[in-house]
Amino acid sequence: MAAAALPQWMASPQRVVRQARKLSVVAATVCAVTIHEFVTTFADLPVVQSEDGPDPVDPAAVAWRVEMEDFEASEEEFAAAFERMLARSGPAGPTALIIGEWGCAYDTAFPIRILLDNAARLTGLRALFIGEMSYEQCEISWIHHSDITPLLTTFPALERLQLRGADGLELSPVRHESLRALVFQSGGLPASVIRAIGASDLPGLTHLELWLGVANYGGDARAEDLEPILAGRSLPALTHLGLRNAEIAEELAAAVAAAPVVSRLTSLDLSLGVLGDAGAASLLAGQPLTHLESLDLHHHFMSPEMAQRVVDDLPGVTVDVSDPQKEERWGRYTAVAE
Repeated sequence: MAAAALPQWMASPQRVVRQARKLSVVAATVCAVTIHEFVTTFADLPVVQSEDGPDPVDPAAVAWRVEMEDFEASEEEFAAAFERMLARSGPAGPTALIIGEWGCAYDTAFPIRILLDNAARLTGLRALFIGEMSYEQCEISWIHHSDITPLLTTFPALERLQLRGADGLELSPVRHESLRALVFQSGGLPASVIRAIGASDLPGLTHLELWLGVANYGGDARAEDLEPILAGRSLPALTHLGLRNAEIAEELAAAVAAAPVVSRLTSLDLSLGVLGDAGAASLLAGQPLTHLESLDLHHHFMSPEMAQRVVDDLPGVTVDVSDPQKEERWGRYTAVAE
């Protein structure tokens, strides 16, 4: 079979070596969900490929996507593609920007300088998604990042920041008045990043979504790392909290059951993790949840009886208990790990 017909990691000797190193932990980890589709809208704007098609009538009314077809493209090639996007997106740059494969994302951190050095040409930027790749381009837990704090200090008007992948990810506490949504999708989110969020001053943040993942891929957080967030001392405007894809879902459920921040929420998302009957019982035994508009628990390990009990005990709340899982002989598994 020709290399072009193989998944990209198999077509690269470097990726074959990296995959072999992963096999020792994959045996105890199941990935039930693979990310194989790209978003078609971002920040409520339709996505446009920066290299394809005619220029949009209003370049500020679309979300621009930049990525390399060659997954081992050089930084210079990515910089050239980024420059072509800037030439098409208007004098203030894109309103919303999606970065896909930048070249060797499995070994090379996103070249953050390309954004920082072009800040004067990105004055219109309000929404940024870095690392939107399919599993064929790069497995989620292989996507490399670095310290992303400069993004928040350099772009004070940014309203949405979303990242996929957390290998090498760093964040320091910051103050950012404009940020409304912060999303980290990962197979393993470092506790240090979670603590930095809790220590940050984000007065306008209404949506926080964290995919905590598993210890084998760097997800070393415990419930106490979320204490400033759960206690309501930080993020005073928060109305949506997602603690998703968590190997410690049972522990989180017990912490959330007593968390002061919950009374301010309109939606709570504990989906994609390993929540079972014990965690669900903790939720129901804790503070009232009937004020919520929605509770998302899909991809879970609850018994049918407990799942129905959650629905019955929360009348008026849209409760998602779909996608029940069966515990394997080695244990439970999050939806996304690799």
